Amino acid sequence: MKTKLPQKQKHEMVKRYFNGEPVQAIAEDVGISRSTLYSWINDYKAEAGYKEISLQKFNTTLRHAEYLEKMVCLLQELCASTTSLKERLCYIETLSSEYPVNLLCKTFNVAKGTYYNHTLRNKRENSQFNQKCAMLRPIIKDLYDESHQIFGATKITAILNDRGYHVAFATVSKLMQEMELYSIRNGAKSYYEQSKRKKRENILQQSFTASAPNKVWVSDVTQFTVKNFRFYICAIIDIFSRKVVSYHISKNNSTQLTKTTFKKAYESRHPDNDLLFHTDNGSNYISATFMKYLDSLGVKQSFSRAHIPYDNSVCESFFSSLKREELYRYKYPAVAEFKRSVEKYINFFNNERPHASIRYKTPNAYEKDF
Repeated sequence: MKTKLPQKQKHEMVKRYFNGEPVQAIAEDVGISRSTLYSWINDYKAEAGYKEISLQKFNTTLRHAEYLEKMVCLLQELCASTTSLKERLCYIETLSSEYPVNLLCKTFNVAKGTYYNHTLRNKRENSQFNQKCAMLRPIIKDLYDESHQIFGATKITAILNDRGYHVAFATVSKLMQEMELYSIRNGAKSYYEQSKRKKRENILQQSFTASAPNKVWVSDVTQFTVKNFRFYICAIIDIFSRKVVSYHISKNNSTQLTKTTFKKAYESRHPDNDLLFHTDNGSNYISATFMKYLDSLGVKQSFSRAHIPYDNSVCESFFSSLKREELYRYKYPAVAEFKRSVEKYINFFNNERPHASIRYKTPNAYEKDF
């Protein structure tokens, strides 16, 4: 007996086929024969003017697309290594009248927000006030250094006015804050000593457990070389579930790298004020800028003891797995492929890889159960 179904339902079955579901599974689910389903598929193709493409032509097109993608990656890498960011931003600005900004930013490997900040900054930098500030910054820095970091905004303002620069105290104070120049008389020394005490404090004490998510995060930085370029990977892991809550890759092992990674995690997870952040004593974790940023968020810091990697073994173990299970297995022809490989592994790590410490569940599954 011929199966009769509404045309709309037939089309639904056909869409399931085009979405990659096997014919056998669809046929068994609906209770029809495979030949009937194939008949519906052929009718749908005829109605839509569908044209078959040979497997050979498909594979040729796919190889051509992969070839073009690799070519683009190589050209992007060449562009990044031979031109500065400022030059690339100028190229984008020049070509923006002919091509979409999204396409240009992707081609020149520049973040769209960076480009728009560049265009706005160019407008602001033309003002007389900003030109004056640009002129004053190196002079203020020289006066600050000559005083052995003793003079604050009040004394430096007086010296500038005495030399004929006619500048207000508020302007000098603002510029010194932007350059992070603080008089040692106004608490810089106590803050520095406090930072040193924090650096020696190991609050975590190898207690790699937590009662809930976003109570304890650990972080570290590792390096990996691609195409003779050294890249640094910073990762943050939640102790509760062993989930990699954020990561960032950079050519520089700097405070900017660790701050960017932490900001990603903080904005996506929104932890409470009792978060403990454990790291080693790397300069990018103990810098005044980074520690001040964490203080502003109410985050308490904990530090490993010097030359004892076991104090941060969770991060050490993750980076070891990342390299042995993914990075060491491939020779990357382009930086973009290396970055995709890292992203792919972290998705696998969070969603598919069981962990003994959390009863052989995946990090995302463990957090979901909680």
